[in-house]
Amino acid sequence: MKRVLVTGGAGFIGSHLVDALAAKGCFVRVVDNLVNGRRDNLAAHVEGGRFNFIEGDITDRETMREAMRDIDTVFHCACLGVRHSLLSPFENHRVNAEGTLISLDEALRGRVGRFVYVSSSEVYGTARVAPMTEDHPTHPHTVYGAGKLAGEAYARAYHRTAGLPAVMIRLFNTYGPRSHYEGSAGELIPKSIVRALNGRPILIFGDGSQTRDFTYVGDMADALMKAAQCDGIAGLTFNVGSGLEMSVKQVAQAVIRKSPGGASRIEYCRARPGDVARLCADAALFKTRTGWRPATSFEEGLVRTIEWFTARPEPPSELLKREVGINWERT
Repeated sequence: MKRVLVTGGAGFIGSHLVDALAAKGCFVRVVDNLVNGRRDNLAAHVEGGRFNFIEGDITDRETMREAMRDIDTVFHCACLGVRHSLLSPFENHRVNAEGTLISLDEALRGRVGRFVYVSSSEVYGTARVAPMTEDHPTHPHTVYGAGKLAGEAYARAYHRTAGLPAVMIRLFNTYGPRSHYEGSAGELIPKSIVRALNGRPILIFGDGSQTRDFTYVGDMADALMKAAQCDGIAGLTFNVGSGLEMSVKQVAQAVIRKSPGGASRIEYCRARPGDVARLCADAALFKTRTGWRPATSFEEGLVRTIEWFTARPEPPSELLKREVGINWERT
């Protein structure tokens, strides 16, 4: 990992990965179109020397050809999210599936040494058994989940037919500083924090019994680096998650408890289309092969996330203007 490319590196998970790679002394190049990513997330890194930023789209072949030049390892984090796929399914597919195919092809052309494909637990749909191993059936509920599964299939195909050293990592739910609260990219924990800081009720879609498996973003960045460094795992697929199953209601209650002057209540709304009922990771295979372990408890990570939001230069009222309660409906 001397020279590394992170697609989507100005985004939530990608920017934490960039920080961790830079701390290891890697040369890091980022490709991001700044649709969801923010230049502020990369403020610690100065252009030139050991860092290079390319503002561009992963669906543009020329951009990706330039990005792959002299790169040893690729972390493919760029994507559009679950709720976005309900609003714009064709764009979501183009970025998540076709953008991955272009990235794989240019990585092969550039002779990269490892391609880490960042997939998602959404490829599974709702858990039939829990915890979920990598052999669990894949029945995605959304175009996002389907596009991520297509990206996995393309990565395996490039490994099997062309020898590209690709590893597929299915991340379960990730939270932490820089997480997306805005618009269609907004997710449960950051949206809830922004609402709580403004004394607004936290929204739960459905009855709140649906469960997720949350891992702190710093631990996820560590997992991705281990996936790049571990020998003998090319062509394999791994779950990465904490194994701690929490209901959406439990998460909302934790945000209320920990937020200063937070919301006093939960507001229940109609269920979201395509929402999975249950997710819980069995990450034993990844832990055995790489030695990875999550180091951050949920409560510790939640406090860090709340502190990051309270330390933002904008007042909470400004953050709330960009938070959209029902963020999946077409207008």
